[in-house]
Amino acid sequence: MTLSVRLDPVLESRLDQEAKRLGITKSEFVKDALERVLGMKNPYDLLQQVRDPEAYRVCEPTTFDSENIAAKVKERLRAKHSA
Repeated sequence: MTLSVRLDPVLESRLDQEAKRLGITKSEFVKDALERVLGMKNPYDLLQQVRDPEAYRVCEPTTFDSENIAAKVKERLRAKHSA
């Protein structure tokens, strides 16, 4: 399904910047945001998917280095979208 949305220039610029920073298309960024807002995607589940299973068994979920997790998420997103 195709959906057209009018964005003000500032919002469009931010969307473009964030999509480029993440290495994904603007459409993918908007779809992901909608899925999260509508409760169709749980960020915690995604976080568990990118964690090293061994590290997950050793540590509590709140003890992970967020920068390390963010790097793994970005790496997986880039790999997914470059394929």
